[in-house]
Amino acid sequence: METKILPVTEESVALAKKLLLGGELVAMPTETVYGLGANGFDPEAVKKIYAVKGRPTDNPLIAHVHPRYELDKLVYIENDYALKLKEAFMPGPLTMVFYSKGLVCKEAVCGGDTLAVRMPSHAGARKFLAAVDVPVVAPSANLSKHVSPVTAAHVYEDLGGKIPLILDGGRCSGGIESTVLDVTERVPRILRAGLITREMIASVAGDCVVAQHKEGDKIRSPGVKYGHYMPRCDTARFAAGDEKAAAALYDKSVAEGRRALILCETRARASFGGRNAVSLGGNAEEMAANLFSALREGEKAADLIIAVEPEGSGGVYDGVLNRLCKAVGKYGEGERR
Repeated sequence: METKILPVTEESVALAKKLLLGGELVAMPTETVYGLGANGFDPEAVKKIYAVKGRPTDNPLIAHVHPRYELDKLVYIENDYALKLKEAFMPGPLTMVFYSKGLVCKEAVCGGDTLAVRMPSHAGARKFLAAVDVPVVAPSANLSKHVSPVTAAHVYEDLGGKIPLILDGGRCSGGIESTVLDVTERVPRILRAGLITREMIASVAGDCVVAQHKEGDKIRSPGVKYGHYMPRCDTARFAAGDEKAAAALYDKSVAEGRRALILCETRARASFGGRNAVSLGGNAEEMAANLFSALREGEKAADLIIAVEPEGSGGVYDGVLNRLCKAVGKYGEGERR
């Protein structure tokens, strides 16, 4: 299959609409990462997502809609705070999980009774979603477990020859996936941390808790059950403050003839001297924006990526640390590919 990469124009959106409503998959930009979209009303198209990605079929998808789409067509909105959150943060990098009305096919929700819904703020995504005017269910547009894509080129690296079209909307600005928030209970509950923080949600809803995922829990959100974001090289992760240990592993690896790369926050980079150390940024937002690109570039340039966790905590740091811990194995627990 030929995979076209086209900028978002009237012509490319018309082609994307024809493909999607005809049962094909289309990769689309969002402000967080690129998504691999199918018509949420089409079970056979949704099955293609799982096949193309190699994604476990018990890992649900997020339905993407344009800002004018009436959510109550798809879901039951049972708590007033959900409407306040929609007003405050949608469109944007927030996904809310509601009880489903069953219109989006069961393959997309893995047979569950809830549906995760989001309204991207990216102009290209909004243009495409308004044109198709159906819920577009989409995970990240990469092979399962690999690093999420933040450029059209990243999508092509994983899915070239497997899908007909990638809409190129430039580099994603947010860099990590949306916050996923369960709004089916009295108090909103974060299922996956992201750019919309617990503090931001609580300021609107009055309260917010963070889910403690346990074995056997119903899976209502992607990104909570399986390995994700993993580069195709060996990895090691050290806690903030363990720069000396990270440097020692780097030196040992280089002495053995391996190419090594250190990822760290700006504050820590100076402590690595002349070693090959890449700064992810000086604050949580910069690290979120740069993390996935750095991991993809690192897997091409190194046999071993050594990551040092950032010092900060709370807010967007929670989302950065969540992705970093899933992507990079802790040193001493076995290197992963």
